[in-house]
Amino acid sequence: MARLALLSTSNKTGLIDLARSLVEEFEFDIISSGGTATALKEAGIPVTKVAEYTGSPEILGGRVKTLHPRIHGGILARRDVPEDLADLTANQIRAIDLVVVNLYPFEETISKPGVTLADAIEQIDIGGPAMLRASAKNHAHLTVLCDPEQYNTYLKELRENGGEASLEFRQRCALETFKHTANYDRAIATYLSSSQSAEGSSLPEQFNLSGKELQTLRYGENPHQAATWYQSGTTPTGWTTSTILQGKELSYNNLVDLEAARRLIVEFPDTPAAAILKHTNPCGTALGTTISEAYQKAFDTDSVSAFGGIVALNRPIDADTATALTQTFLECIVAPGCEPEAEEIIKKKAKVRVLILPDLTQGPPQTVKIIAGGLLVQDSDNIVEETSKWRIVTEKQPTAGELEELLFAWKVAKHVKSNAIVVTRDRTTIGVGAGQMNRVGSVKLALEQAGDKSKGAILASDGFFPFDDSVKTAAEAGIIAIVQPGGSMRDRDSIEAANQLGITMVFTDIRHFLH
Repeated sequence: MARLALLSTSNKTGLIDLARSLVEEFEFDIISSGGTATALKEAGIPVTKVAEYTGSPEILGGRVKTLHPRIHGGILARRDVPEDLADLTANQIRAIDLVVVNLYPFEETISKPGVTLADAIEQIDIGGPAMLRASAKNHAHLTVLCDPEQYNTYLKELRENGGEASLEFRQRCALETFKHTANYDRAIATYLSSSQSAEGSSLPEQFNLSGKELQTLRYGENPHQAATWYQSGTTPTGWTTSTILQGKELSYNNLVDLEAARRLIVEFPDTPAAAILKHTNPCGTALGTTISEAYQKAFDTDSVSAFGGIVALNRPIDADTATALTQTFLECIVAPGCEPEAEEIIKKKAKVRVLILPDLTQGPPQTVKIIAGGLLVQDSDNIVEETSKWRIVTEKQPTAGELEELLFAWKVAKHVKSNAIVVTRDRTTIGVGAGQMNRVGSVKLALEQAGDKSKGAILASDGFFPFDDSVKTAAEAGIIAIVQPGGSMRDRDSIEAANQLGITMVFTDIRHFLH
C-alpha cells in the first residue's frame, strides 16, 4: 500500500513541487484540507480531501477539519506496538508517514494596523498545532515538516536513503516543530497579555522572550565571546528588513551601535539630520538644509572621534553626501535609501558596511536587560518632547530660536550615556560629556571639547544639577541657556545662580537617564 502524507498549509510556498515529487517519485497518497486541497487539485495533483477521508464534513466555518480519530490515530500510532496496529485496522485508519503543516498567520495578522481582537482570535490555529505536536511526539515513526525551507532537504533525504527519512532527520524536524509551536503560543500569549496588563502598568505579568537564529556573528563584544543575531517573531521587522548594499559582515558591536544610531536619528523627522556614533554615544549630531550639509556639520564637530564611527542619516544618501562619506574611515552607514550615483561613489570604500533601512522609526516597544536569575523590562523611552510643557524658571526668558536650540540639545542628550551633558549651537553638537561618575565632570568634558564655540551656546543635562557649581562653570564658558529636568532639593541654588549670571534655565520635568 502506498504511504500516506497529510498536507495542510497556510503558506503555499514550495507546496506544489513537494506534492508532485511525493506522488510521482515516491508514490505517496495525499490527503489535504481546505485551500491546500484546492491548490493541489488545480495543479493536477491527486488529492483526497480530509472530509472525504474521515467521513466527517468541515464544520463551524472551518474551525473543525482535522480534529478526528482517523487523522490523529494515523499520526500517533506506534508501528512497533501490535495493539496500536490492531486499533488502526479495526477503525479503518491508515498510518500517516508524513505530516506537512504550517499555521495560520497569527503574527502577520496582529502586525496589521487596525486589527481587532476578533480578527486575531480567528487566526489562532487549533488543528494545526495539534497535528504538529502529535507528529513531533511520534517522530520515531513519521516525519513532520513545519517550514517550507525543510521541503527540499526532506526530498534529498528520501533520494539518498532509498525513499526513507533517517531517524536523525526526523528528530531534527521534531525539535524544530516543538520550537515552532512554542513560539506560536508565545505570540498569542504576548498579544493577549498586552490588553490585560496589571492596573497602572503597560507591561504584562508574564514576559516571554524568544527568537529564531538569523545569523551567527563572528564574536560578541570581544573575540572570546560567542554571539548570534536572532529575529523576534516570524514577520521581519526593524533591522531584519534592512538591505546590506556592501561591506564586511556585521558584528555584534556594529548592530548595537546601529540601533543606538537609529534611536537617535528618528528624533528629527522633519529636517535633514546626521549622527555619528562611537560606542553607542553620539560624537557628532547636526541638522542641515540638506543631508550633505547635516553630515558635514556632524563630522566637523569631532572629526577625530568620527574615525571608525557609525553614521546614521534620516534622508537617502545623495552623491554629495556619498563623496563626503568616503573621505574618512567608517564602520557602518545606515540611511532610508541610496541614490544610484551615490551607490557607485561609496563602492570606492568597499569594506564599509552600508545598510538601507527604509523605516527608521520601527523600534521595539520595550527594552530588555538580562540579569542573574531574570529579566528587566521597561517601556522604551519614546516620549514626545513638548516645549509647551516646559517650565522657564529664570528671570531671563528664551527667544524662539533659543527654545528650538534647547529642544535640539535635549533630544541629543537623551541618547548620551548618563551622566550626560550636551553643548550645541546652530543645531549642531559642539561638546559631549558622557558616562562620567559625577555631573560636573561631564560638564567640564563637554565644555572643554566645545572650546571657544561655547560662547553663546546651549547646554543640556539629562539629569538635574544637585549643586550650582555646574551652572557657574557653564556661565564662565559663555553658555547662555540651560535645559535640565529639575527635581533636585537644591534647584533653588541653581536657579539663583542662573539669575545672577544672566542665564536662561528651563526645566522639562522629565529625566532621560541612559544606562
